[in-house]
Amino acid sequence: MSKIDHSLFSASASEQAFGPCPQCNAKLTVRRGKSGAFIGCSHYPECDFSKPLHEYENAEIKTIEGSSCPLCQSLLVIKKGRFGLFIGCSDFPECDYIESNSNSEDTHLTCPLCKKGHITKRANKFGKSFYACDNYPKCKYLLNLPPVDHPCPECHWPIMQEKKGSTEVELLCPQKQCQCKIPKPE
Repeated sequence: MSKIDHSLFSASASEQAFGPCPQCNAKLTVRRGKSGAFIGCSHYPECDFSKPLHEYENAEIKTIEGSSCPLCQSLLVIKKGRFGLFIGCSDFPECDYIESNSNSEDTHLTCPLCKKGHITKRANKFGKSFYACDNYPKCKYLLNLPPVDHPCPECHWPIMQEKKGSTEVELLCPQKQCQCKIPKPE
């Protein structure tokens, strides 16, 4: 005798969970697209009805008591999004306030490309640090290593990158055509 409940794996049970298509009364099924899974009509392309798979999923994790949204005075909540946890307004979608990212640190170096913004330390969604111009999206200057206020001796680019090796620290020119390496001055 099998201990597996085979009714959990039947296709008809999952199709009935979504109900009929509101446009043509056909079955709704889980479909896959370039943005991930979604619920769509089985009569596609004749019927183009679709909706998100997690349309009614509650992304709020915790309400922050004593806090208020600066735009609408509603409570702020900790939410879970596709890039991780963030703080936003509880009155979403009427108010779309999101707390600014506290992971960025200004290095006080002017961007050598646009000469308007500053290079700031940021973190990607996996926690890896990078350094980018805070004038994004107008300026897309980016570095993977920490910038240093030291001009390159060969191409005279205003900043270099600090690379820590196993025994010494060296400065690298961020320009692809230069690639100058020098030991870090004391």
